[in-house]
Amino acid sequence: MKKKNQIIGKFRANEKGFGFVAIENREDEIFIAPKHINGSLNGDTVSIEIFNRRATDKSTEGRIIKVIKRDKKEVIGTFQKNKSFGFVVPDDRKINTDIFISKKHYGKAKNNQKVVVEITKYPTKGKNAEGIIREIIGNRDKAGVDMMSVIKEYDLPYEFPKQIDEELKNIKDTIDEDDIKNRVDFRNDEIFTIDGEDAKDLDDAISIEKKDNGNFVLGVHIADVSNYVKEGSFLNREAIDRGTSVYMFDRVIPMLPTKLSNGICSLNQGVDRFTLSIIMEINSKGKVLSSKVCKGVINVTRRMSYTNVTKILEKSDKEVLKEYKQYINKFETMEELAKILKQRRIEAGYLDLNLPESKITLNDEGIAIDVKKYDVTIANEIIEQFMLTANEQIAEKFYNLHAPFIYRVHEIPDIDKVKELNKFLHNLGYKIRTSKDTVTPKAVAKVLDEIKGTEEERVVSNLILRTLKLARYESENDGHFGIASKYYCHFTSPIRRYPDLFIHRVISKYLSSNYNVDEKIREKYLVQAVKYAKSSSEREKIATTAEREAEDIKKAEYMQDKIGEIYTGVISSITQFGIFVELDNTIEGMIRFENLGKDYYIYDEENKTLIGEHTKEILKIGQKIKIQVIEANKYTRRISFARVVQE
Repeated sequence: MKKKNQIIGKFRANEKGFGFVAIENREDEIFIAPKHINGSLNGDTVSIEIFNRRATDKSTEGRIIKVIKRDKKEVIGTFQKNKSFGFVVPDDRKINTDIFISKKHYGKAKNNQKVVVEITKYPTKGKNAEGIIREIIGNRDKAGVDMMSVIKEYDLPYEFPKQIDEELKNIKDTIDEDDIKNRVDFRNDEIFTIDGEDAKDLDDAISIEKKDNGNFVLGVHIADVSNYVKEGSFLNREAIDRGTSVYMFDRVIPMLPTKLSNGICSLNQGVDRFTLSIIMEINSKGKVLSSKVCKGVINVTRRMSYTNVTKILEKSDKEVLKEYKQYINKFETMEELAKILKQRRIEAGYLDLNLPESKITLNDEGIAIDVKKYDVTIANEIIEQFMLTANEQIAEKFYNLHAPFIYRVHEIPDIDKVKELNKFLHNLGYKIRTSKDTVTPKAVAKVLDEIKGTEEERVVSNLILRTLKLARYESENDGHFGIASKYYCHFTSPIRRYPDLFIHRVISKYLSSNYNVDEKIREKYLVQAVKYAKSSSEREKIATTAEREAEDIKKAEYMQDKIGEIYTGVISSITQFGIFVELDNTIEGMIRFENLGKDYYIYDEENKTLIGEHTKEILKIGQKIKIQVIEANKYTRRISFARVVQE
């Protein structure tokens, strides 16, 4: 029988040896010191006993009594061979144990090979875990092995089951002409896709007109994937299990097979394709006056890239301007409307965090040869604003119909976290205004506007992002704080996200029944909405983590031949064990206290600063600092810097 002060939760390990246990319906996590981990591994479900409230940061401390359920049965790592035995060093740095492999259990594995090891004995006090090597991925230096290791680590489904091949044989490469009569024919309209040069799964296209009265007619045409992925099919079951496509530089682990994602579902130029379309009339202030959802058929006029649309609008390339001369007015109209829509969002409190993503370039061998900021152009802005508007309109329309639906929810941030952030912002002269223990998007947006163009913009934006809650999928609408929208969903990417595909199916059912859906069908979809919102949120977390791990590997790989080089960066965060510095190319590394210089630095937790004991120098977040690269290791995914101090 469980004692009263014992609680069940999920263990989250830290690579430093300690960890935390997250309890359902409890905001703060329970701190677990290394001596109280009791053989638990990251992700395990554990029973804990609370025994102390830590005075330093007011968090609760506990000890793990028992592991209830193991999260991992298999681990990915690097095999190290000795004369009479071997061991595997896990890729997951949060697993603080090597796995012992006896000679009879490592088979043909060789030194420095990436392997999949099955854990046969979990760690106990003083003893490492033990295991059997089940699969050899390849030598850790061989091209592609690093990405395959991430795929294996997160159990990403990189192959489709054979049953799907049979279903794909019954799907034609061209549209079914018999179905056209039930659709609105947009094939004579000028319709464009705007994507990255390398994109193959094109699931959104746009059309635009400007009326004599100054209003815009915007068409957002989305691939009608639900026309091909039917309920009850193996394709649908696999899409549910995958939840999302995962993008890892030189490879994509798609939610749908390429015959669909790059073929009949992809809105390729010059071919007829089925869509689910929303046509909106929008006034000169950005207000949507009316909208109509319909099944459509389109034939994309031109496939455009972000690069060429930007060149057209900036009038920076004569050849590109000449090639697309007849469509220039269309792109100028798109730009005009996108700016109007964005301004309306900003006035509503839209959080324009302006955090650049990384653009990592690989060579033919899959090795990182360049890392820089991804340039967000006016063309990116056009697509973002048009897709946001379509998503909002679809969400509001079907919310008002009380339809079973999946919404994209982003809740109001926890007020205590906002107050904690304000302590830091106060030192910089900023403050997020709160009222009656709540905060509005406008209050956060005001600070974001104030920091624009300042040295601390990137750092403050990052801290605000960390203060916000994670967006997720829900069957109940609860608004989207970051977009400052009362209604929001994901409608525009059904090729790569299951919630989009699911709501397409619901919308199609409403359209085919003239909005008179049978109550039994409604109940069925409501049950599915709850289930798929939860599973899609979980799959999204896994995909995001895997993509981030892949990025960390490639950033470290890129920096491996930069040891000794000197850069100027910005202090992005300060912790009890060192500071993190971000370079202009988005790469971040850590400076440990011993590499900060000759002075001894004291950590001021409340102000998140370091103070030199002798020099009284203050190091703070947002400060520029000169560093030298002293370590870059793709296998540990670690980049370390030393401070360059002027003598």
